[in-house]
Amino acid sequence: MTEIQYVSDETGKPISVIVPIELWREIESEKETAYLLKSENMRRRLSEAKDRQTGIPFEEALEKLGI
Repeated sequence: MTEIQYVSDETGKPISVIVPIELWREIESEKETAYLLKSENMRRRLSEAKDRQTGIPFEEALEKLGI
């Protein structure tokens, strides 16, 4: 992974960073998860979905959605 790069203004004060896209995607994913977990209802639904052992085939889901 490429290192994080800091961008400074003319006085040397850091004003921005450049991060590898993989790290950025990880950060965004963590932010989204944290947002979803703020809701007790969403926390319960995510937990239930994670523990679910059954499902339907992908093709069947597409058909039900009319795709």
